[in-house]
Amino acid sequence: MPEPGERILVVGPSWVGDMVMAQSLFKALRARFPGARIGVVAPAWSRPILERMAEVDEVAALEVAHGEFGWSARRRLAAGLRGRFDRAIILPRSWKSALVPFLARIPHRTGYLGEQRYGLLNDRRELDKTVLDQTVKRFVALGLPAEQAARGDFVVPQPVLRRDDANLAALQAEHGLGTRPAIAMMPGAEYGPAKQWPLAYFRELAEALVAEGHEVRVLGGPKEAEAGDTIATGLAHVHNLCGKTRLADAVDLLADCRQAVTNDSGLMHVAAAAGTRVQALYGSSSPAYTPPLTEKAVIHYLALDCSPCFQRTCPLGHTNCLHLLTPSRVLQALLST
Repeated sequence: MPEPGERILVVGPSWVGDMVMAQSLFKALRARFPGARIGVVAPAWSRPILERMAEVDEVAALEVAHGEFGWSARRRLAAGLRGRFDRAIILPRSWKSALVPFLARIPHRTGYLGEQRYGLLNDRRELDKTVLDQTVKRFVALGLPAEQAARGDFVVPQPVLRRDDANLAALQAEHGLGTRPAIAMMPGAEYGPAKQWPLAYFRELAEALVAEGHEVRVLGGPKEAEAGDTIATGLAHVHNLCGKTRLADAVDLLADCRQAVTNDSGLMHVAAAAGTRVQALYGSSSPAYTPPLTEKAVIHYLALDCSPCFQRTCPLGHTNCLHLLTPSRVLQALLST
């Protein structure tokens, strides 16, 4: 049984939303071992998010492209970590994700069975998906004693990302943001179009919100820049910030917004952790599996007979799960909360 002061290395996930949800594990570890030092192996892009988490003491960036094996990079990283940690928790279920703790000779290595990882893990956990029915529960369970985790007898702490007011002020000046109460819109979803509310609906909603006296901030990466133009072009008080800000900037811009209208995406989880009220739009995915981790959330989900299908594109060709979610419904929810 580890004692307080344990040095714990967590191998983090590769997606924005999952990395935010991983903070629930970091919080659970802090509660269990108040003196623990927590390091996280993570893609370099995630460092700005991890630096907003009070529980993370160190980030070990793994410079490997998504889907790349990266043997040399993993071996170099492991060599630098050797002798510095007492235990490791591996969140991804792939074989390669367990390599760094093994090569670093970390004595106690915890993770779920998968991809023939028997030799790489020495605390191997069975994943009962009926008990651990959410991604975040599966993360937190790996930081708990095996018996407690198997029962699902635990509370999931909510992620909380720190806000940088100085950075927010600089962003407001740089992008000419106004003093109207702000609403964020996040039209992207990396997984595919079956998770993306129609852009025409976002624009209709933006027009209505401006008429009600709001400012609208469209957030996303460079891939969403064109979508942001579709929403914002020609509309006063609507700012397309897609591709113009960093991931850490999104934390501050969202914390400054009254509410956020968002697909089931990584930025949905960032908004929830920033303390913003979330209007979450679900199509092919399920709010039961990856809900926003906040009490300040309104879930828009039609639960059609074909939902959730978890497909990237609608197998029936109509995407009614999203097309039947009308802008008027979302506007009503925005104005009443």
